Amino acid sequence: MSELRPTWSESESLVALRAATAAAQRVPLVVARQAGLSHSEMVALDHLSRGPLGPGELARLLELTTAAATGVVDRLVAHGHADRVPRADDRRRTEVRLTDEGRAEVVRRLLPMFAALQQLDESFDAREREVVARYLRGAAAAFETLTGPAPERQPATSADSEA
Repeated sequence: MSELRPTWSESESLVALRAATAAAQRVPLVVARQAGLSHSEMVALDHLSRGPLGPGELARLLELTTAAATGVVDRLVAHGHADRVPRADDRRRTEVRLTDEGRAEVVRRLLPMFAALQQLDESFDAREREVVARYLRGAAAAFETLTGPAPERQPATSADSEA
């Protein structure tokens, strides 16, 4: 059994990182439950809060099949949180947009956390924030040794915006 124990020790910063990542993992689950949404629906709202997406692009960001992502969009539309609208550059294609109600839901649920994080960030001087940012980028890179990089938002193409 002792051979399964790590040969490294946890510093105070590693213990704090473990606590922060555990708390961060719970956020979308708790917020989704409070809002009466699935985890995937909450994550989709987060992506849509940054701007409209084609259904294919949303599926890629959610790491779901297009069929599963269509179900997520259907439920968001039914809740009044999102709309399917024709793309301005190709009206045969659609994109999914966050409604005002959907945006209000995201803001209402997440604003207290963002305000607390901003207050914490402002408690550090510029040099301290540089160190924190370097540590967090390194931690993200360490996580990605297992997960691979997270899907990034790509510019919409007509292939992403199928009906």
